[in-house]
Amino acid sequence: MDEKEKLKLKRSLKSRHVTMIAIGGAIGTGLFLGSGTAIQSAGPSIILSYLIVGIISFFMMRALGELILAEPDQHSFIESVKKYLGNRMEFVAGWTYWLCWLSLAMADLTATGIYLKYWFKDLPQWVGPLVIVVLLMLVNMVNVGLFGELESWFSMIKVLAILALIVTGLILLVMHSKIDSRTVSLSNLINYGGFFPTGSWGFLKSFQMVVFAFVGIEIVGLTAGETANPDKDIPKAINTLPVRIGLFYVGSMIAIMAVYPWNKIVTTTSPFVQVFGAIGIPAAAGILNFVVLTAAMSATNSAIFSTSRSLYALSRGNNAPKRFGKLSRKAVPNNALTFSSLILFIVVILNYIMPAQVFDIISSVSTINFIMVWIIIMWTHLKYRAENKGKLGSFRMPGFPITSWVTIIFYLVILIILALIPATRLPLLISIIFILALALSYTLLERKN
Repeated sequence: MDEKEKLKLKRSLKSRHVTMIAIGGAIGTGLFLGSGTAIQSAGPSIILSYLIVGIISFFMMRALGELILAEPDQHSFIESVKKYLGNRMEFVAGWTYWLCWLSLAMADLTATGIYLKYWFKDLPQWVGPLVIVVLLMLVNMVNVGLFGELESWFSMIKVLAILALIVTGLILLVMHSKIDSRTVSLSNLINYGGFFPTGSWGFLKSFQMVVFAFVGIEIVGLTAGETANPDKDIPKAINTLPVRIGLFYVGSMIAIMAVYPWNKIVTTTSPFVQVFGAIGIPAAAGILNFVVLTAAMSATNSAIFSTSRSLYALSRGNNAPKRFGKLSRKAVPNNALTFSSLILFIVVILNYIMPAQVFDIISSVSTINFIMVWIIIMWTHLKYRAENKGKLGSFRMPGFPITSWVTIIFYLVILIILALIPATRLPLLISIIFILALALSYTLLERKN
């Protein structure tokens, strides 16, 4: 056995790392930044939107968990796609997933440049993304344990910010405090036009931003090959998802709208900043700016990890150049990591030459591609169940097959809604063209070989 064959991804991620990576995937910039737009779209019914998407996400994660635990030796769910849907679908899914994280990282890097200007007003917007890409690329090159440690701390900061909001809201609620002459009360959820103040269409439109808040939740499916005890840690991370959804998403939305009327929430800043500012905490803007900066860095950190592991899995399946399948002596796919990081430098150029609206286009493309990948995961799980009826593991999809089809139909409905919204129509078209181009590219490459 030569040196190349001896090197494998190391199982350096501990239980704490896997749990916090899962939490980090469930709490994105969509909650901190996008919830204002979602609240304006749906009013208090946004609580129901988060609850529904949270339940659907749990089903998707259970299907993913069953797939990766059926064969613990595989390195990511992309290998399951190849086994059950074929080489072409692995090629399409793998490169689509790579684009998902790459575009999400570009959006978040753009955001970091904006956040840093809060403290450094004369700092050019492209400087922040440049520094952060280099820093996180170096961190990820050291070893996966350092990535896990850094992501744990990033996630902890986000969790503490949300808990601070919920606890503050609860205290104000119990004390019947007044904010701007209005009493903090749960009745605020229905006092300003009812629970569905913008009607059914406003409620449906909110799913665009709510789904964006959940992108990246499946990153646990890429940690399987580097988790010390996957049979224990991955089910634990997935099964605690409903509690996290209930506490972080639903709890924070109830707290925000009980303290502050939904129709007073503006979209130009984070609702978290508005609420802390309204209750008279002078340092609220600075504190929350640090939190959203951390959230964006967390997403970028996860993106660098995810894109490098996606390329590594694609290379192992002969669907990407062989050099991306090579590992460093520290068992890190540095070639794949460097390539993805270099692509991210494009966003530095975009921040230099293009206006800020590029954030909306990139984030929409990312969200749509994530939905495509989630559908492929569910499809793969259906095929897995069909071929392994008599030898299933102990960690199974609850309510199968009804829950599987409900999940797939829900994602398809979301894509239809996105097609009906003018702002997301172009990103949806871009995503469809990209996926069709991938399928065609595979055919051309196959003929060439």
